[in-house]
Amino acid sequence: MVFLMKNTTAKENRLNIRCDVRARELLDKAATYTHVSISEFVLSNALASAEKVVQAHEHITLQPEDFQAFRPHLMRRHNPTLP
Repeated sequence: MVFLMKNTTAKENRLNIRCDVRARELLDKAATYTHVSISEFVLSNALASAEKVVQAHEHITLQPEDFQAFRPHLMRRHNPTLP
């Protein structure tokens, strides 16, 4: 999956990476197939991957029965007067 960025804001930061010849050729080919620059291809795919990693670490998913067990504790935290 390719997440193409259509962003016209100024880019103020630079990120340099090193790779071997095979990796560079593969990235060049993929960027060409998707009609974007290699920088845009690498950045958009890195951002999509980074968003998944951050979401996996910052969000929790509970099964309905687990949520029902957790909910009273959550409500108590917001309203300390609850039993």
